Amino acid sequence: MAKQPTLSIQRTSMLNGINGVGKVLRKAGLDPFKFNADAIIAKAQKKAGFAISLPRAETGLRKLVHSINTESQPNPFGALAVKGLLERTLYGRYKIEQVLAADPQIEKAEIKQPVFIIGMPRTGTTIMHALLHEDPAHRSPLAWECLLPYPVPRPETYHDNEQLNTIKKEFGQLFKLVPDFLMKHYMAADSPQECLGINAFDFNSYQFSAQLYLPSYMDWFAHRADRLSTMRFHKRFLQYLQSGGVISERWLLKSPVHLMRLPEIFEVYPDARIVMTHREPSKVVASTASLISSVRSLYSDHEDPVRTGHEQAEIWSLYFKRFLESRRIMDKEDQIIDLKFEDFANDQIGTARKIYERFNWDLTEDTIQRFERFLFENPRDKNGLHFYELDTFGLTKEGINEKFRDYNDFLAQL
Repeated sequence: MAKQPTLSIQRTSMLNGINGVGKVLRKAGLDPFKFNADAIIAKAQKKAGFAISLPRAETGLRKLVHSINTESQPNPFGALAVKGLLERTLYGRYKIEQVLAADPQIEKAEIKQPVFIIGMPRTGTTIMHALLHEDPAHRSPLAWECLLPYPVPRPETYHDNEQLNTIKKEFGQLFKLVPDFLMKHYMAADSPQECLGINAFDFNSYQFSAQLYLPSYMDWFAHRADRLSTMRFHKRFLQYLQSGGVISERWLLKSPVHLMRLPEIFEVYPDARIVMTHREPSKVVASTASLISSVRSLYSDHEDPVRTGHEQAEIWSLYFKRFLESRRIMDKEDQIIDLKFEDFANDQIGTARKIYERFNWDLTEDTIQRFERFLFENPRDKNGLHFYELDTFGLTKEGINEKFRDYNDFLAQL
């Protein structure tokens, strides 16, 4: 008999109270949590004091809102949180565009040899991103910069400013409402952020599906959304961030979803460097489904782990097939390094050395000491561990291996 799911994030009495009040309002025919794309656009424009036509972003927003209203079934807390996120994200996009419009020179700035960590989820990419971020030669977008990007970050206030302190406060409130959230997924206001947070400004991002079940939006995202234009915005966002003077030798970026954007990455960043991590797919899919299902359980009372398991297996097998197809036809092997999760887990410093040697980067003794200090202060079980089994998600190892047959063949050759 399959094990019963035990994935749901624990809720405090305060969080249950928020949902309780919201449900009473809904029963009374009052729903302050209903999503309306036009209202979100109008509110963001008014707050920004700047209006500009953003056809792609508005298309993505409308696809997202339709999916939320018809498919995701958010609870009152989830609706309130996600609605606030959408309004904040669009406001941020308008402010970014306002700054870029006022100074066209910003978009002429060079982005040299950016580094993209694009291994599949749960293959060590988060800790690798955080580790390499310790090198002063690297500049990563931080969580607060992607949530509150305006005004432009500046060196003199980079580590103490209103945006950073606001996000610290909000994260602290979230962790009080949901004490075991950090055990499921690490977040800090000043930690390196994935490119999901950047592409969210174009409303063409996997990020939203990490919170809610959005099948029609994710279908559009995978098959019809404009990936190249979103990556072009991605570059404009980096140019925007560095325009205030917070600059390092190279940008350090990360997103597993870039698996399906390899051609677009090299179109926008011809000299990009790719760090690709690999792990047995049955472990990847189970771990990813566990994380997604846990987080979604906070935002909806209708999370189905089996549905999420099958969804994640389909999503990542598709993304990886695109990666393999793109890689076969592109002559970029000298700009890519492949790493096994097990090797990185056993020797993080040694794996970092391989990356530096591969791309001919200078690895100083000071940087090595920074790496060692970071690893000592951030052990794997720092925030606790969560456990998962394939059968919780209606999956089998044989079924996953069949779905990822091409990837397994690729992996066997490494």
